[in-house]
Amino acid sequence: MKLCWLDIRNCGAMTDAVRAEAVHQRIDAIVAADPADLEGLPPTVTKVLMPGAAGLPADLGAADIVIVDANRPQDYAALAARPNGVRIGRYVAVTDPASLELACRCAGTDDWTVLDFRDPTKIPLEIVLAAATGAEGNIVTVARDVTDAEILFGVLERGSDGVLMAPAAVGDATRLKAAAVPGAEQLKLTELTVTGTRHVGMGERACVDTCTYLRKDEGILIGSQARGMLLCASETHPLPYMPTRPFRVNAGAIMSYTLTAGGHTRYLSELCAGSTALAVDVHGHARIVTVGRIKIESRPLLCIDAVAPDGRTVNAIVQDDWHVRVLGPDGAVLNSTALVAGDVVLGYLPVHDRHVGYPIDELCYEQ
Repeated sequence: MKLCWLDIRNCGAMTDAVRAEAVHQRIDAIVAADPADLEGLPPTVTKVLMPGAAGLPADLGAADIVIVDANRPQDYAALAARPNGVRIGRYVAVTDPASLELACRCAGTDDWTVLDFRDPTKIPLEIVLAAATGAEGNIVTVARDVTDAEILFGVLERGSDGVLMAPAAVGDATRLKAAAVPGAEQLKLTELTVTGTRHVGMGERACVDTCTYLRKDEGILIGSQARGMLLCASETHPLPYMPTRPFRVNAGAIMSYTLTAGGHTRYLSELCAGSTALAVDVHGHARIVTVGRIKIESRPLLCIDAVAPDGRTVNAIVQDDWHVRVLGPDGAVLNSTALVAGDVVLGYLPVHDRHVGYPIDELCYEQ
């Protein structure tokens, strides 16, 4: 989980409401310029004092961490000499090559480094993260808003250890915490037994082209009903007549459900460039991937019927061609047109039915 620091130094009349929301959402740290603003916070919240150009106050109050301006080395030295056990770090505003070099040095040596990149590019952060590889300290980067925070969490795949964001409104703390949640999920996949396949004529099918290299044991879950889905394989496996497409899943008919983050479903026809899907491997590990394109074309279709150990039936409609594959136990890659009754494939059985993609507890019958 990435660190979320909330900057309340300029919240004005919102301060009390923002503090309350931050505590409720278990924000990791609250940052203030005045020690008085840190009083009364519960021990679940790290109290960060960041006085800025005003310099150190005589009394640090309840502060757990004090961040001083890197351009005020006297403050850092004074804190290091105090026998108060407070952790210390430095703030660096990166505006040019000299300040970037300073940021790299601090990130490599300090317990805490707060970085504020003034230019709208993430290249300087990439440089600092690379320079700090192996260092034991933490890098917290200033985010302009929640969208910026999401990007900062993913720079160089590792991303910043945390972000510091000043809320523009009540509710921003909640959105920031949600952005810090890892994209991976763990699903309980089930072995399904194929009961038969049928040629069902022409229709539109969708290929999901992601902006990510998919692995050989990964695919996308699709099903004709929300109560059960099959794991369709990515096009990472060699074919004799065409190159692999390691970013693609030839997923299924356009009306098929697919699983997305948070247990929601979407129709394949609803996905578009910039939306997200869930890539799932044969062990049930799932990750959010960005969709670059949905390729919809008219093709012959094949209906696959399967049954779960508890008797639940699962159906999926895919393109009727041997190069469309589904995944089985231990990563077995099965050509859909070669499936016969008794073959075992992997699938997912959601607990709830769906309404506009959301899980619901009500009578919902699909056939």
